[in-house]
Amino acid sequence: MAEVTQPLQVFRSVVEKKLLHYTGKAIATYNMIEKGDRVMVCLSGGKDSFTLLALLKLLKQRSGNKFELFSFTLDQAQPGWNDKELKSFLDKQAIPYTVLTEDTYSIVKEKIPEGQTYCSLCSRLRRGIIYRYAEEHGYNKIALGHHRDDLIRTLLMSLFYNGEIRSMPPKLLSDNKKHIVIRPLAFCQEKDIITYAKERKFPLIPCNLCGAQENLARARIKKLIDDLAIDNPKIPSNMLHALQNIKPSQLMDSKLWNFKELKSGDLSDIF
Repeated sequence: MAEVTQPLQVFRSVVEKKLLHYTGKAIATYNMIEKGDRVMVCLSGGKDSFTLLALLKLLKQRSGNKFELFSFTLDQAQPGWNDKELKSFLDKQAIPYTVLTEDTYSIVKEKIPEGQTYCSLCSRLRRGIIYRYAEEHGYNKIALGHHRDDLIRTLLMSLFYNGEIRSMPPKLLSDNKKHIVIRPLAFCQEKDIITYAKERKFPLIPCNLCGAQENLARARIKKLIDDLAIDNPKIPSNMLHALQNIKPSQLMDSKLWNFKELKSGDLSDIF
């Protein structure tokens, strides 16, 4: 099928122009995509991954097709899963893709007691399948749809619930050193993605596995940040900036500083 392209200087909307700007900025800042890369976008069926795929397609055209783009969707055998419209969308956009069926849903339901959060085990199983597929088919970059608000919410979740200062890096080398994971939407706001998804009328597929679980920690963190941003709208952007402006000398991690040996020359004999 021949790919139909629009003039590259024309944008569908103001929000598309904004999202393209920040996606391009993230890619350039962290050198996420280079000439000759084979980029596999993990299309979950949600608004974020659809937006990522659409923006990367536009950026691919802008680059003169200097990198390859492929869409990978994992059907986890959740009840009600229907990817007919998703496949139709990808066909119309002339984006090569595969939808792989692996029943991780049954595993998660079996291992996790009712009422507890499924996300951790679900994401672990999904990640393993994604890495394996990318390696077997020669995709050297794996693109995920996490955006700015995912990054800052993860920061607070790690701080409050795990006692760690960590988040999601924009570019990551996997533990086995075989995969580069990129997050090109790292500078993009969720509200813009929501608007764009509505404009493009993406055929979204809801996640029925975790969507039925109420009062998830992430939802509480989201509300906290949103409430704080009512009085100070700069708080979300300040949090993102903080992730890029770490002051190790102002923290308490003994792996970074040997505090026991850190002494003043004048006072060393006192202690």
